[in-house]
Amino acid sequence: MEWLNDMALFVEVVKAKGFRRAAEATGVPNSSVSRRISDLEKSVGLRLLHRTTRKIELTEAGQIYYERCRRIVDEARLAHEQLGEMLAQPSGVLRASLPVDFASIFLAPLIVEFARLYPGISFEFDLTPRKVDLVTEPYDVAIRMGEPEDSALIARRLASLPGQLYASPRYLAQFGTPQDPTELSQHECIGFPKSGLWTLHKDDETRQVQVGGRFVLNSVGMIRRLALLDVGIILMPREVVAEDIGRGLLQPVLSDWQGSAVPVYALTETRLLPAKTQKFIDFLRERFEARVKA
Repeated sequence: MEWLNDMALFVEVVKAKGFRRAAEATGVPNSSVSRRISDLEKSVGLRLLHRTTRKIELTEAGQIYYERCRRIVDEARLAHEQLGEMLAQPSGVLRASLPVDFASIFLAPLIVEFARLYPGISFEFDLTPRKVDLVTEPYDVAIRMGEPEDSALIARRLASLPGQLYASPRYLAQFGTPQDPTELSQHECIGFPKSGLWTLHKDDETRQVQVGGRFVLNSVGMIRRLALLDVGIILMPREVVAEDIGRGLLQPVLSDWQGSAVPVYALTETRLLPAKTQKFIDFLRERFEARVKA
């Protein structure tokens, strides 16, 4: 059943977006990769790839075939790994896409702890603002804040982080400390685009407050930085600013009130996960739950 190996090679070619990179990833000579994919096309009786000098593209039949082959290859790999776990700890390279600011501020110490628990795993992280394509790019998992947009991906909720209000001591000394949510409309509030209405909760009471300010932006790190520079009040999960609070650079405002919880998800392309990925997701979920209970 030689064609089973060719199916796995076909999956690698599609993921690598080319014969040369697939050859480098698998260690199979480039000429052999091309020949084996041609043989596979002959065996199924349909062209699977459009080839140009610059790239390859899936035909309609190739797209259908790729989805089936990918599932078969994933199941075979998982069966192999699950048996391997009986003899050794998870190993390999864990490729993950992480939110830039949340990762550097909050996830970094958790990742270090995880790395100490599993010395056989090495790491490759993407911390750019772009959203990686888990289907076509070689990433095992993406950690995302907010509700998932792509329903085709498998989403596993790790935590829900309530937002809280913070400002620098110097800002509050200069402009005063709000005593009621309605007073926020009189302050500089730093937020994301289209977030001019903040929803706050206290026990069973909910308030919606219209807020505004001179700074509106889409970067958690920059919002945090502006608050540290005494520009205004922010609504942010405590986990993002915990270090600043500990150093006295930010302090809670209206501490009895909380913003709506921000969900954190682990996104994967498939439910069939290698041990390294499953362990990483389980570890993060356990640590998040422990922090919530603390």
